[in-house]
Amino acid sequence: MKNQLGFVLKVFLLSAVISLLIKYAGPFLFIPATSINALIIVLLPTVIMAIALLWRFQAQKQMLD
Repeated sequence: MKNQLGFVLKVFLLSAVISLLIKYAGPFLFIPATSINALIIVLLPTVIMAIALLWRFQAQKQMLD
């Protein structure tokens, strides 16, 4: 139980730090508002997750062989 609480607190703290970075450091990033940049921002997390899951699947598949 204590281990799970620690994990939840770490995730909450990391989320709060990222949120503060977006709120206060974000306006200083000069990223032009184009449709390409919007697509990159929207699709990048999905692509990263797909690559990570594919990599994990292949590693697990090699362990079973």
